[in-house]
Amino acid sequence: MIPLEQHYPFTLPPLPYGYDALEPELDEKVLRFHHDKHFAAYVDALNQLLERAPAYQSWSLRKLCLRWEALPEELRQGVRNNAGGVYNHGLYFRTLHPLPASAPEPPLEGAVLRAFGGLAGLKAAMRQAALGQFGSGWAWLTTDREGRLAVQKTPNQDTPLPLMPLLCCDVWEHAYYLQYQNRRGDYFEAWWQLVDWPEVSRLYADCLACRPPRPLP
Repeated sequence: MIPLEQHYPFTLPPLPYGYDALEPELDEKVLRFHHDKHFAAYVDALNQLLERAPAYQSWSLRKLCLRWEALPEELRQGVRNNAGGVYNHGLYFRTLHPLPASAPEPPLEGAVLRAFGGLAGLKAAMRQAALGQFGSGWAWLTTDREGRLAVQKTPNQDTPLPLMPLLCCDVWEHAYYLQYQNRRGDYFEAWWQLVDWPEVSRLYADCLACRPPRPLP
């Protein structure tokens, strides 16, 4: 995953497992095209945009994703698309893991129970968001600064920032079409089996640890 505080020049992080490690749910051809072609293209395009805009080379990935509207018009849409593509893909690959399937750890487990009634409820909400996204986009599990979970969807390469993303399902066709064609539901079921819940749990714990202290009563 490319850290949110990293800035230009961005580099493509290596895939955190072998290209065949997620088979049969996601096969080697899918991962090679998705990571080495599509993810890499967003990294390269973002660097090319910022190469000719030195005034913005110190902007972090977070700032580029959040404040793209403040950029000059000739950079605005390109940075919106490509900074989001860099961040979103980094989180996507980071939160997948070879089988066997895992489960959320405390305190994420408790938060899932409070927000969705359990893991089955979260899966149903994520599936609805993933299958309900018209065209290309993402389904997200996010948390706010108080640790409250929510599921939402975004189009294209938009992010849910400033809410903190914990998990994302890429529903661009390039994420699954080589293997699943137009069967987005089948792809979602396969993706769900591969979610790295210990990593998602760690991201959630990190978010809780960064909360500002509560004022004294």
